[in-house]
Amino acid sequence: MNLYDKTFIGCDSGFDESGLVLFGAPFDGTSSYRPGSRFAASAMRAAAYSIETYSPYLDRDLTELKICDLGDLELPFGSAEKTLAAIEDCAGRILDAYKLPVMIGGEHLVTLGAVRAAAKRFPELRIVHFDAHTDLRQEYLGEALSHATVMRRCWDILGDGRIFQFGIRSGDKAEFEWAREHVYLRKYHLFGTEELERDIGNAPVYFSLDIDVLDPSECPGTGTPEAGGVSFAELLNAFENISGLNIIGADLNELSPPYDPSGISVSLGCKLLREMLLTISDAP
Repeated sequence: MNLYDKTFIGCDSGFDESGLVLFGAPFDGTSSYRPGSRFAASAMRAAAYSIETYSPYLDRDLTELKICDLGDLELPFGSAEKTLAAIEDCAGRILDAYKLPVMIGGEHLVTLGAVRAAAKRFPELRIVHFDAHTDLRQEYLGEALSHATVMRRCWDILGDGRIFQFGIRSGDKAEFEWAREHVYLRKYHLFGTEELERDIGNAPVYFSLDIDVLDPSECPGTGTPEAGGVSFAELLNAFENISGLNIIGADLNELSPPYDPSGISVSLGCKLLREMLLTISDAP
């Protein structure tokens, strides 16, 4: 293996010297439509060397930061709970070292492991969630742990008024009705992200980005594509709106490389991760 296989571009600092710590969570065991997101982190590391470390959008460079890439976790096959425990342990160790964990999924259920770790250390935790789907089902096909239930399980931990969802354009009727009473949900677009700093203040925030918030015309390589999504430019503008939040952890999930043989979706994911890392490194 060469270096290109081991680290995301610009993320080759040692753990002790780094402020941000990247790791992959290659799990897609509850994917309900198109699996393959377990390959995302390794595909992104390989493709990252086709983009620059410098962001012209932010006029910043990943080489200005100290970021450690731990590689992918070894996750057990067939057990969502054991997978979540491994993710929680990894994220918790990073947080205990006073560093910021950034996870590459995997399907969206992996977020729950990191949120469990963050909520134990930050009792006032909020979640900012960009996605096409509500992910608020109580269960899906009889399973309480699913990428379709992940935000409901996060709500079990955090309670009312602490989850802020944007870009949502898919879910069953009961999810949308439940959301009105328990979470802040904005449909279809990312309008309202400019109000987050006012609404959340300095409370600790976990940021979760499901790549299917983008329109599938821009990112077809995802597990459950939904028409009517936002553009890459709109997503970058929303990143600017979250840069003033007290972000203590983040993830990018649901990129499924096998469903875009062109490689465009993976390259897009790399660019998004670069912008995310630069954005959250600026968090107060």
